[in-house]
This record gives sequence, C-alpha cells and structure tokens, in this order.
Amino acid sequence: MSFSDSDSSSNNGRASEYKIFRQTSRDRLLHEMLGSTKKGDSKSWKVLIMDKVTVKVMSHSCKMADITDQGISLVEDLFRRREPLPSMDAIYFIQPLKENVVMFLSDMSGREPLYRKAFVFFSSPIPKEFVNHIKSDTSVLPRIGALREMNLEYFPIETQAFITDHERALEDLFGDVENPRKFNACLNSMAIRIATVFASLKCPAEISPKIRR
Repeated sequence: MSFSDSDSSSNNGRASEYKIFRQTSRDRLLHEMLGSTKKGDSKSWKVLIMDKVTVKVMSHSCKMADITDQGISLVEDLFRRREPLPSMDAIYFIQPLKENVVMFLSDMSGREPLYRKAFVFFSSPIPKEFVNHIKSDTSVLPRIGALREMNLEYFPIETQAFITDHERALEDLFGDVENPRKFNACLNSMAIRIATVFASLKCPAEISPKIRR
C-alpha cells in the first residue's frame, strides 16, 4: 500500500514539511515510547519485551543500536521463558490480545514479579474489558509506570509506503465465501493497522490520503 496526497501540486509545496515515512515511525518508537520512560527513578537500563508482531514493527523502523541508545540492554520475546530481573524496569510493546495481557499480568503479579516496574504500550486500541482486567489485579497496579495505546501497528517499507503484513489476505478475503469468519477477521485487522498509520502521520484535515492495493 502507498500513501500520497490527492493534490500533487500541494504535495510538492508541502514536501519539505513531511518526514520520511520510516523516520516518523522511528521517532515515535524511540522518543514517544522508549524515551518517555526515562523519568524519575526509571533512567537506568531496561528490558524491552515484544510479541511476534510488534518485534516486526520495531525492526522495520529501528536498528538495535537505536534501541540501545534509548537505554535498552535486553530485548525479549513475550512468550519465551525469561530470567527474573527484579531490579530492572521492563517496557512491554505488545498487541492488545487476551493472551498478551494474561502473560503480562503473570509476569508482574504476586510477591515476586519478574521486573521492578512495567511500562506497557499497546500497538493498537485495547478493548475496555482488558483494561478492566488489568485494573482488577491490585498487586500489579502499583508496578505499572505507564499504560498507553501507541497506535503503531504497520510496517513501513519505503519513503511513502507501508504494508499491513497480511500474506494470506487474498485467500482470506476471496477464498471461502461461505465462511465469513476469516474474511471479517482479516478485514478488521487490516483496517486497524491502516488506522494506526493515520494516527502516526496525524494527517491534517485538508489532506485526503489515497490507499492503493
């Protein structure tokens, strides 16, 4: 998919105002997300924990050196067995899925959490019931340093182009017409990821984006 202005002449006039697509994503990940955790007693090295989708989001825009420069000493997979580091803070960049929320709560609940404090950033809007589920665990709440929606779940591939990473979209959308479940799930996921593009670019009202398949 590509992103462009509806008016090519106005596009030329505003070219100097636009950042490279990947740079916009990089700035949000490094400064708006990772950089925002460097406050108070949380200026030391941290652990970054991601799932299989968000690690791809990160790798499309940032290098390991960029992440290290923001105070990350270790990058972990949410679903792999991890060593307890109770003296360190953790940053969770995860999708708002039930299994991810359950795993996060498992890490941070009880008398001996894996990390001292958790900064949680969701890649897309989180359902209200998941937020309530997190709030209901009174042992976890005091250990949460941030709980935010980043709205960044797309994959920049060129200066003004991105993908939603749905390799089976053709099959899911046009394959089994008698089973709408895959169709609806694929379409909904693509729509959410495209919406996070607009959230990241913060498109002015006078700009009409075009989406091309």
